Amino acid sequence: MIKENLLKEAQEVVDKWIQNHRGYWPPLSMVCAIMEELGEVAREINANEGYKPKKLKTEVSNLGEELADLLFSIICIANYYKIDLGKEFNNIIKKYSRRDSNRFK
Repeated sequence: MIKENLLKEAQEVVDKWIQNHRGYWPPLSMVCAIMEELGEVAREINANEGYKPKKLKTEVSNLGEELADLLFSIICIANYYKIDLGKEFNNIIKKYSRRDSNRFK
């Protein structure tokens, strides 16, 4: 379990930034942004694991940055739909704990 205000604070930071930069995009555009960021995460992992090296040897791997971009995009959708991610995250951990308590032993 996490402190629900942990993600709430992140959601507030993102909301403030978005409000100062012309507001939220339409939901389908935000989904496209998530897919784009997820593709960049996949590209980094493919390169890091040696399956698909980057075209330029000078390109620096930054998986952390790509994951943060993805998180930002996910928070945007949660904010648009007024979803409390801290509450939902804790609910999903409870769900996994009940459902999968003996699954991976």
